[in-house]
Amino acid sequence: MAEISPSILAADFANLGDHVRQAEDGGARMLHVDIMDGHFVPNISIGVPVVQSLSDATSLPLDCHLMITDPGAYIEAFVNAGASMLTVHQEACPHLGREIGLIRQMGASPGVAVNPGTPLTSISEVLEDVDIVLVMSVHPGFGGQDFIPSSIRKVRELARLRRQRNLAFKIQIDGGVNARNAQQIGAAGCDILVAGSSVFGKDDIAGAVKTLTQMANEPLPRYA
Repeated sequence: MAEISPSILAADFANLGDHVRQAEDGGARMLHVDIMDGHFVPNISIGVPVVQSLSDATSLPLDCHLMITDPGAYIEAFVNAGASMLTVHQEACPHLGREIGLIRQMGASPGVAVNPGTPLTSISEVLEDVDIVLVMSVHPGFGGQDFIPSSIRKVRELARLRRQRNLAFKIQIDGGVNARNAQQIGAAGCDILVAGSSVFGKDDIAGAVKTLTQMANEPLPRYA
């Protein structure tokens, strides 16, 4: 079953605890936390202290997406702060297997992310070692961007590779997810849909999570 991972980047930080509780009421079973350093991507978001505060405020697993240069230097700090899952970018890791191994060694679930212009062949050798493969469906760095349609092909290809190689990683997509495309994304084989403004930008946060979850699990109509 496909699930929604609400991205707190789009939440109102003055009411973060309340927004998180509303997302949980809507059925969210994890939270997506975007970590940006202003170097790997042109934006700065949150760091270890906010992850620690979130960990203290919610029992939901924290899915931390490290959009930073030299992520290996910060893996231990984020896991110790409460990150349950850590996803690093292929483009930021010249020794990708080492970072993935360190995340696993620290007791968290490792993931690997690829930008829109990065081919899946670049992560072929680590698919056996990760729990999550994250397809960026926007250019990383800012929320509110339009979904890149070609991302659907990457999801389908990952689903094919997973079947072909009998692997167990979950497919995640991040960027531009909304009620108009959630059904198509879920039908392509995506397991986790990261949603920011389409959840926290709504008056009814719990209802938005429920709607997106329903759409992501609704099969596409078959035409004769």
